Amino acid sequence: MKPYRDFSDFLHDHFRSKMQKLTVNAGFTCPNRDGTKGYGGCTYCNNQSFNPDYCSTGLSVAEQLEKGKAFFRRKYPEMRYIAYFQAYTNTHEKDIERLMTLYHEATEVEGVDGIIIGTRPDCMPGKLLERLKELPWVMVEYGAETSHNDTLERVNRCHTWEETVDAVLRTHEAGIPCGLHLIMGLPGETVEMMMETIDRVNELPIDTVKVHQLQLVRGTKMAKDVEERRYDIPRFTAEEYAEICVRIVERLRKDIAIERFVSQSPPELLIYPRWNLKNYQFTQLLNNKLDNSRD
Repeated sequence: MKPYRDFSDFLHDHFRSKMQKLTVNAGFTCPNRDGTKGYGGCTYCNNQSFNPDYCSTGLSVAEQLEKGKAFFRRKYPEMRYIAYFQAYTNTHEKDIERLMTLYHEATEVEGVDGIIIGTRPDCMPGKLLERLKELPWVMVEYGAETSHNDTLERVNRCHTWEETVDAVLRTHEAGIPCGLHLIMGLPGETVEMMMETIDRVNELPIDTVKVHQLQLVRGTKMAKDVEERRYDIPRFTAEEYAEICVRIVERLRKDIAIERFVSQSPPELLIYPRWNLKNYQFTQLLNNKLDNSRD
């Protein structure tokens, strides 16, 4: 028996077929980039570090999805798909009709059975939540990152934990599955602070969490700040971070699915950590530790 519920378990509850997420870049920005709430974006963020090659704003949503399908179809011809609106803040648009047009465009692509919308907790108006019910299947993933407001301010998120709580509660009340994105190792945070975030997540009606280590990426303000020694960041070995993940698994509410524990930026962009482990290798390391902790 697995020591935690994973994302495939969650998807199995909603779909009959094996599902693959296809990332979409719909050309949005963020309120902490365009001056709505601030400038510069999150200090750790370089969107080039997680966008696949087929995600180009020069292509329509449907074209991006077709390219993504072509990549996976060669190996998994029976695969079905979920369009993942990932880059930046995918509800940061006053024109709700434009948003719905983009979302519907995705679900009208052959083989795409639903969408996941990545956004911020301060960018989900009630009117949009109501309109999302028109879609065949939709999930909202909020970038919470941490429950500590001092940290959120330090990394220029320009929203609060209280706004995360509010957005999650409203999304749950609308009957829409909801996930949270969390970053472990943000500047100024101890391991105990990270565990406090997990405790606060447990109090919310969420379906999934996506956890990963902080990555120091070239071209970000955080990389510049660390280089200029304005502050430093926690620097965990793979073993140390795996131990943190063991504590997360042991602490997280058992009905919440864990989508992932690590993220992998391109080597040419990544400064830290350089563990030289593939994601599956880290997961094996973690599972071994979980097995040992149950002996």
